[in-house]
Formats: sequence, C-alpha cells, structure tokens
Amino acid sequence: MQTRRLGRTDHDSSIAILGGAAFAMDSPEEAEALLYEALDAGINHLDIAPGYGAAERAVGPHMKAIRQRLFLACKTAETERDWALRRLDRSLERLQVDELDLYQAHGVTSLEVLDQRDEAFQVILEARDRGLTRFVGVTGHDLGAPVAHLEAIRRYDLDTVMFPVFPSIWADPAYRADVDALLAECAERDVGVMVIKAVAWRPWGDRTPDAISWYEPHRTDDAIERGVRFALSTPGVHAFCTPSDPDTARLAIWAASRYEPLTPEERTSAVADADADAIFPVAEKAVSAWR
Repeated sequence: MQTRRLGRTDHDSSIAILGGAAFAMDSPEEAEALLYEALDAGINHLDIAPGYGAAERAVGPHMKAIRQRLFLACKTAETERDWALRRLDRSLERLQVDELDLYQAHGVTSLEVLDQRDEAFQVILEARDRGLTRFVGVTGHDLGAPVAHLEAIRRYDLDTVMFPVFPSIWADPAYRADVDALLAECAERDVGVMVIKAVAWRPWGDRTPDAISWYEPHRTDDAIERGVRFALSTPGVHAFCTPSDPDTARLAIWAASRYEPLTPEERTSAVADADADAIFPVAEKAVSAWR
C-alpha cells in the first residue's frame, strides 16, 4: 500500500488508516482477523477510541506482538480535566501500551465544542510533555469541524487534524471553502491531514440499518473505490480512516491497495453524481451503529 508523510509527525502513514470502530463489538479473538488482514495489506496506522465500544479491549491483547508495526492513535471526548486524565490512563491500560504515537481530542465539531474542551486539550498537551504521546491532534464529524479545527491548530499548535471529505459534502460550497482554509493552514504549519467518511453514502432514514454504521455506507466495489479515490486525491490530504462496518472496511482497504488518483474531471463527476441526502448534522441524521 502507498504511504504518505503525515505532516510534521514524519510518519510515513499508509494511505488507509485502520478505523478502530470496526472492533467495537469484538472480543480479542474476533478482532484478530481484520487486524492482521489490515497489517498484511500494508496498513501501519490504527485510530482507536474509548468511545468505540469494546475496541480498546479487543485490540489490546494483540498490541505486544504488533506495536512496532503500528502508528497508534487514540482519542478522548472528555471535557473535564479529571475525567480526561482517567480516560487517558484507562486507554493506555486497555491497549496494554505505555505510550501512544498520537492523542487527539475526539468529536470537536464546532467552535462552541472547542471552547468546552480546553481542560481536555491541556491534558492532551501534558500527555505529550509526560512522554505518554509523541503527537497531539483533533478529530471531528459534522459541518462545523473544519472551522473548529482551524481554530484548534492555532490555539494549541496541533500536529494533526481529522475531518470529513466525501463527494456529497464537497458539493456544499460553504463546507468546501472551510476545508480549503483549513488545508491552507495545515500546509503552512506542516500539520498532518486525515479524513473520514470517504465511503459515506446517505442517512439511514426509515430504512433498517444492515451495516454497523450510523450512516449508510456505499455497498458496491465501484462506489467504495470512487469514494476512496476522491478522498485521497483531495490536495493536501495524507490518509483516510476506514469505516466502522467491518465488511465495508475490508472493501475500503482493498480500494486503497489499488489507489490511483481521480482526474479533475472524475472528481467533478463524483460530486455531480453524489446523493443529495446529507448525513449531517449528526444529531439529526445519525442512527446508533451498535444498538
């Protein structure tokens, strides 16, 4: 699998990042197959979080054997200092590691949310000072993420960001302008850029979910490959995170392993063909992935 330098982390990240949400319902035994399939495909970066069900406990028992093969990124969605400290300790314990490569504020989706996370950001920055993480970052879904992340990297001098990029959201001119501003700042600061939702299709609406995902992902090989190629051919993007549904994650990994960039004309066509039924705002459109 191709790799790209993840900004000033200097990590040559696989262009596909294994999304830990795919292990949310797994035991360690159940997690083993996808984890090693991803490694065998050339993935060298895992993104995980305590909010992903049983994921940390499912992956943790494998970490001793594979730690040297992975850039390990974790997250916290806490707002208060004491809770953030406890969450960090628990993540390290569950993952059975002494140090992370990247620790991120999870789910920063607006300037209002960013303001609520200052205590947690201080814990994240202190974790770097304490040698518990090498790098620090921010992640978030929703339409307000790029604006919030731009302010976050200015306030806290972060090393990475992670936000949505997929064809239908790219059709929103306001969102695209916000992303362009964020990407310009990231390039200037040498910030690593990761994206999510590459294979997002539409909200579930009245349909009964049949994938482990709060939105409906694309199902066909062609549509998944197109979404992956769109995300990775966006200038300034270094890698994308695979989705929470394990079967879809496998297809996304396959697509990344054969990645070729879309031409400008193909990108325009992907946006024009995208479903107009947006998956955001999350509060209005999301259906629990693990109910």
